[in-house]
This record gives sequence, structure tokens and C-alpha cells, in this order.
Amino acid sequence: MHTGIKNEVSLTVDNANTAKAMGSGELDVFATPAMIALMEKTASESIKQYLDEDTTSVGTKIEIEHISATPIGMKVRCESFLAQIDGKRLVFEVSAFDECCLIGKGIHERFLVKKEKFTQKTYSKLKKE
Repeated sequence: MHTGIKNEVSLTVDNANTAKAMGSGELDVFATPAMIALMEKTASESIKQYLDEDTTSVGTKIEIEHISATPIGMKVRCESFLAQIDGKRLVFEVSAFDECCLIGKGIHERFLVKKEKFTQKTYSKLKKE
């Protein structure tokens, strides 16, 4: 894996990913949580080919601005760029565009983890009383 890895993922805004449907607002426009999920997906998928079968990445931090609203029916495209690798910590620059303009941008951090160890640690919370 190396810095400079890029990826692009697109979707079309529909009733399921609006602010109204996701509970993050009252309007039928592309939801901020949906944009964040698209940003995480774009970054995550960009590095999959570089990881061992027992390794994955998990999102740990996101700092974004949602700059412009997007209506139902319009296509949204997200771009990610792996800007920094610090051990297991990966820092991505992410941006989203609709068919007219930039709609969001920011920084997203992910950490590399061993799938089984991470899952076991997480589910051990259920055993604590």
C-alpha cells in the first residue's frame, strides 16, 4: 500500500438516502449521513486489494463540510485520495460532487485491523455485566 491511491464511487440520490428518510432532517435532499457513508465506502474500497484476507479497515474519524444540497434523481460522485499512512492509521482526503458542483469535502481516517481479533474484542462487550 502507498500514498496516492485514488478511488471513485457514484450513486443516484433516491428516497432512501434523503435527510427526511434517514432522520437527519425534514427535506427530500441527499442526507449528510448518506454522504458520509459514501465517503467511507469510497476510501475503504480503495485499499481492499492491498490487504491480506484477515485484515480490513475501520473508520475512526471523519471531518467534513456538507457544502451544497442535492435533489432526488441527481447523481453523486465521491472521490478519495490516500494522503497519509502512519503505521496502521490511514488518512484520506474525500470529496463529493453532484452533477453541478462540489457538495462536500473533508478528511477521513481509517485504521487497519485484524478481522477476527477486532470482532472478538467488540463482542466481548456483551459478556461484561
